[in-house]
Amino acid sequence: MSSNQLDYSRRNFLKNSLTGALVAPDILVSGQENARKRPRNPVLEKHRNLFNGDTCVFFYNPELWQPEEFTLKTVVNPRTGKLNPKPTAEGGPFRASAIHRYVDTLADNGIDTFIINANASRAWYPSKTIPTILEGYTRGNREFFRGHAICQGITEPEAVEAFLDSMVPFMNRYQDLLNAGVDWLAETATACRQRQVSPWVSIRMNDMHGHMNFEGSFFNVLLLKQKEMRLKNSSYGDQNYLYRQGLNYEKKEVRDFMFAQIREVVEDYDFEGLELDWWRQPLCCEPNASPQTVRTITDWIREIRALTKRRAKQTGRPYPLSLRIPARLDLLRSIGLDVPTLCREGLVDLVCPSGFYCTTWDMPHDTLRAQLGDRVAIYGVLEDGVNTLPTLDKARGQTQSMRRLPASPALIAGNAAGKLALGADGIEWFNFFCTDQPNLPGLRADYSALGQNHHQLDQLRGRPKHYSLATGGPSPTLTPFELPAQLPALLEPNGQRAFRVPMCAEPSDRNLELRVQVVLRADTPMTFMALSVNGSWPTVKNERTDELLFPSGPQTHLTNTHVGYLYRFPVSLVREGWNEIVVENNGKQPFTIAAIELGIMSK
Repeated sequence: MSSNQLDYSRRNFLKNSLTGALVAPDILVSGQENARKRPRNPVLEKHRNLFNGDTCVFFYNPELWQPEEFTLKTVVNPRTGKLNPKPTAEGGPFRASAIHRYVDTLADNGIDTFIINANASRAWYPSKTIPTILEGYTRGNREFFRGHAICQGITEPEAVEAFLDSMVPFMNRYQDLLNAGVDWLAETATACRQRQVSPWVSIRMNDMHGHMNFEGSFFNVLLLKQKEMRLKNSSYGDQNYLYRQGLNYEKKEVRDFMFAQIREVVEDYDFEGLELDWWRQPLCCEPNASPQTVRTITDWIREIRALTKRRAKQTGRPYPLSLRIPARLDLLRSIGLDVPTLCREGLVDLVCPSGFYCTTWDMPHDTLRAQLGDRVAIYGVLEDGVNTLPTLDKARGQTQSMRRLPASPALIAGNAAGKLALGADGIEWFNFFCTDQPNLPGLRADYSALGQNHHQLDQLRGRPKHYSLATGGPSPTLTPFELPAQLPALLEPNGQRAFRVPMCAEPSDRNLELRVQVVLRADTPMTFMALSVNGSWPTVKNERTDELLFPSGPQTHLTNTHVGYLYRFPVSLVREGWNEIVVENNGKQPFTIAAIELGIMSK
């Protein structure tokens, strides 16, 4: 919900040597022929452009999806008697029409598959099988939510009261639908059917939003409140150990509980696909799981596969099974999830490797293909966050700690192109709606981008693109499952460092060039910094600038703590697949590279 929160293998020689002269047709045909040699995967026939929405996707911004009854207003808070510090969505009641309008927007913009999340720890829909999120709530009861404030990092008394001020009207929107006899999860499938969008359901396998107060948060199911049902050894070092104490799938009680919910959404709802979301959280069994434990989890997922097959037989429609996972497969096996075996045995149809919140820029789809085999489809996941480089809305003087991918067509195109160039079969959009959630001036998710063929690589060539790299440090990440970030990186005098990023080759007749921006701290005494792209002769010629290559919504510039050095190269240097950027420190003082940004731009 909130943002507060391997060995690389090269492509074949010909693809790595592609310089994009009008994008060598013989090479592209060869790649298509290789794709055709893979076993048929029915998923790819109608599911290429997937959109994932969490349990609150319709409810975050009712002013967008039910504008006839909700508006953003700055109103007087009845508790304090003062104006609220920022606008809130006022109006109601919340209606099913908002669900239909949201699905209409997805359908109008080319989404073929909507994956709706049904749960956190509790069910957020009116489940008849497991405890629901509003169980025990009566409209207006602020105290129902008080125990969850600390889970949001809120402890100051006035901040807690303000949190309760916001939670009551938000959760009342769910109550509005319950009072009207509407099951919003079932309504989602109905809305999808009306617009010929395939409805899938996603189950979070170990959601930990209530981790700071297992006993008191309204998020948590009874099992999570029982210490003997939780993991004990998933934390190490100076981490928030409570965040790692998820449900332990070695316990039969846990597996039975989760299976009951999965069975309900598969058998009792009109969905035609199931996603098991192991990024919320990547907690399954105790680390260094035994072979027997791994087999137990594999067999449990085999039971889920049998469930979806039975449902497919009943409906006469395929019922694909998907995993949303980190890409560090050995670590997943250590906690009981043997993804290569699940794929090679045909127990899952597709996998969606990703990061926790920030999108990945160096996801090794080529290596994953070698590890998982040809049977499974592998999707590129576009996440909300770009990286943790702070940027500035210069017009309003507002700084943000993270750019939002859905607010930038160029960042979207670059992120998708890099994944497709390494062999991703399609695209899954995740947390797209989080760009709208904070209601920042000038910041909106560009839903029209969903329909601009970002799942088709040939449609992306020649477009403006913005590529970046992940940045480590304080950010919404979850080690050890994230891909290790290449940045920040310290360069000593006479030192050099290579960075790798997947990109797509570009046509030579569009008047394009490659621009590379190396971002350092503004107080860095930089004298000479040389840059090389894919073996080109190093150049020290650059332009000092604080302007971003492309804006991300209202964010247009670096903050005053950073400065960029801009280098220009012919677009013919860009290769299909992995590209290497080498930075040299030719000065007398060390410096730290904070970020590297790459743009495909008009000359």
